[in-house]
Amino acid sequence: MTNALTKLLETKDAILADGATGTNLFNMGLQSGDAPELWNLDAPDKIKALYQGSVDAGSDLFLTNTFGGTSARLKLHDAQNRVAELNRIGAELGREVADKAGRTVIVAGSVGPTGEIMEPVGSLSHEGAVEMFHEQAEALKAGGADVLWLETISAPEEFRAAAEAFALADMPWCGTMSFDTAGRTMMGVTSADLAQLVETLPNTPVAFGANCGTGASDILRTVLGFAAQGTERPVISKGNAGIPKYVNGHIHYDGTPELMGQYAAMARDAGATIIGGCCGTMPDHLRKMREALDSAPRGVRPTLDQITDALGPFSSASDGTGEDAVPERRTRRRRRA
Repeated sequence: MTNALTKLLETKDAILADGATGTNLFNMGLQSGDAPELWNLDAPDKIKALYQGSVDAGSDLFLTNTFGGTSARLKLHDAQNRVAELNRIGAELGREVADKAGRTVIVAGSVGPTGEIMEPVGSLSHEGAVEMFHEQAEALKAGGADVLWLETISAPEEFRAAAEAFALADMPWCGTMSFDTAGRTMMGVTSADLAQLVETLPNTPVAFGANCGTGASDILRTVLGFAAQGTERPVISKGNAGIPKYVNGHIHYDGTPELMGQYAAMARDAGATIIGGCCGTMPDHLRKMREALDSAPRGVRPTLDQITDALGPFSSASDGTGEDAVPERRTRRRRRA
């Protein structure tokens, strides 16, 4: 299979990915507790509008509306028997949008965590996880996804199971974890751990990195952690648009488009090659990110002080790597209104 993402990486200094799925769909009317994946069938025009918003803002890659597309996650909505249908259509809608873009746009089949805890702590076996991920992967492949995109993973066991499943589907893939617990994933994985883990897999990813987490500053510290391991594999940075705050009954992310533009350029300079947004990131943010990547000259790798000066303080004193932990840096922010 031709690896469209690898080809694009060979021609671009940095690739702009998409922004939030959930935040944008909530703005379109999705209700809390509803399964976004059901909209692939029930509201296809809204899903295409989601994808189109990223493309129009300048994204080179967008994720399909299939984050919760495993049978384990769909079971919560009595849709566990619709894995093939919902994932295939989610990818087909993406393929339709990408093919009309007039330029190369990568359709990345989003695969989120199963929501189950794997053995020996939990009850999900390795074989069971592989089976679920493989079912989803085959459906995304059938729908025309260029690459599979594992995201928001916490446990190395689940990461390995997905990699094995993607090999069975004969699909290229990328994988990110969420370092949202004082520089580590919820299950204790550090940036150094992930950089080392991906190189031990029989089916290595095209790119790896971090998504979501706790804000732009924290994810850049994680990217620096990947770079410190000397990885030559493309690194992904998909950070949230600032810090979530509860305002008038709704979750609001305080990152402005201008801040996310600064974040994008700094992510590139820190060592990321595929740069996007996660929760709270809207098309307006992506436009500023596109502008920054296109116009800001490449700079030297930023220091921790430079990151916090530009993007705000870290959420924790440590980057999660134990004896290499660093003190919390300056709290002065230069956010534009």
